Amino acid sequence: MQQHKLYVNGEYIESAGTEWIDIINPSTEKVISQIPKGTKEDVDRAVDAAFKAQTAWELTPNIERGKIVRKLGDKIAERRDTFIDLLQEEQGKSYELASGEVDLAIDYFHYMSEWARRIEGEILPSDRPNENIFVYKKPIGVVAGIVPWNFPVFILARKVATAFVTGCTIVLKPSQQTPNTAMEFTKIIHEMDEVPAGVYNVVTGTGSEIGNALASHEKVQLITMTGSVPAGTKVMEAAAQNITKVNLELGGKAPAIVTQNADLDLAAEAIATSRLANNGQACTNAERVYVHDSIADEFTKKLIAVFESKVLGDPRENKEADVGPLVSQDRLDTVHDMVEQAVTEGATVAIGGERDSSRSGFFYKPTILTGVEHDSAIIRDEIFGPVLPITTYSTLAEAIEKANDTEFGLSSAIYTNDLNEAMQVVNEMKFGETYVNRENFEAVQGYHAGMRKSGLGGADGKHGMEDFLVTQVVYMQYKNGK
Repeated sequence: MQQHKLYVNGEYIESAGTEWIDIINPSTEKVISQIPKGTKEDVDRAVDAAFKAQTAWELTPNIERGKIVRKLGDKIAERRDTFIDLLQEEQGKSYELASGEVDLAIDYFHYMSEWARRIEGEILPSDRPNENIFVYKKPIGVVAGIVPWNFPVFILARKVATAFVTGCTIVLKPSQQTPNTAMEFTKIIHEMDEVPAGVYNVVTGTGSEIGNALASHEKVQLITMTGSVPAGTKVMEAAAQNITKVNLELGGKAPAIVTQNADLDLAAEAIATSRLANNGQACTNAERVYVHDSIADEFTKKLIAVFESKVLGDPRENKEADVGPLVSQDRLDTVHDMVEQAVTEGATVAIGGERDSSRSGFFYKPTILTGVEHDSAIIRDEIFGPVLPITTYSTLAEAIEKANDTEFGLSSAIYTNDLNEAMQVVNEMKFGETYVNRENFEAVQGYHAGMRKSGLGGADGKHGMEDFLVTQVVYMQYKNGK
């Protein structure tokens, strides 16, 4: 069993602490590795290294940083099978999703590398004679990247590639539940002469210790965190001490509206994909369905049929498994408690509704709940598991009102072949993303951002880089030689 080390200033080092955190394979419940339970002293060393490396790194020509980002994608591609296996082992993803996530991470590094020559400033007209106004875009400085357990490879790429191409150094905190892929990526960094010492650093440990120390550190200029609303709240509180900028992707409660003009087969497949992707553990997953009452029975039968076709199993043992385990015993217990509460409140279990006790691991059967009231807890609170509540509506205005009635605002979806219905939903939904007649998943060239408690700032594409940059305006007067 491997015991990982911290990575600071281009070297593997021991933690100042003496405690270790066990990493569990959620399919087998076996310990597969250990990481140091880092300390504030470890964070200080890592941030100091990043801070010292920042000046030289941001003065490195953009194109040179872009070449490094491109090479990182190439190196991940060379170890593609290793990353897929580690991801399945530590997080329980299906083979299809694990390979897709690794490929997306490779694509992300390649895509972001192309922005090296595209970070642009402006020249503005002045109100004064003999003056030019220059607008520069510069790196914000040291970035603290807090990576979640549910997409540990892709979101690492999202934070590291963007930091590097914009000229920022980074201190990365991988999830304490899924750090092995991050440590494999760190091997790549360590083997590459092109990445100067201190530009990339890794400190492992708990969110309460490492996350808080990073967010409150005076030398950190940006905290970019993907995680839960409570965790995001703690990060904001800590960042407030130094007025540090925060970039947060938090929870979601994505509604899917199915109208009487929808292609029901397409809707059933896409919603099932959106709900069961990553075993139901994604912020963009479809979390609740609003279906027109005239087609509710027909649609529900189709959705149940799709759920029934999904194979539950250990993804490392069965490449055909569609749904793997939840990440932990706590997550399994929470999901089951939410289902039981929903039943108590009047919901009916149409399929699933229980743990898979036939095997070890944290498996929960794909579940559909019908007869769910809009004000029930399972409609309002994030589930983060393979459970989908269905409720009905009579008018599209009612569906939109109910869909918007949430503290979250990340993803949403509409299924209809009526352009008028689609456009009404697009214009009236209060979510950062709306998907029309397709599953919920963002593109690297888009902009992934939420409203309300789903976060601040965003990621991906041109707009996703903005949080990693600061604007400097230069007013340059000159003498007219005439």
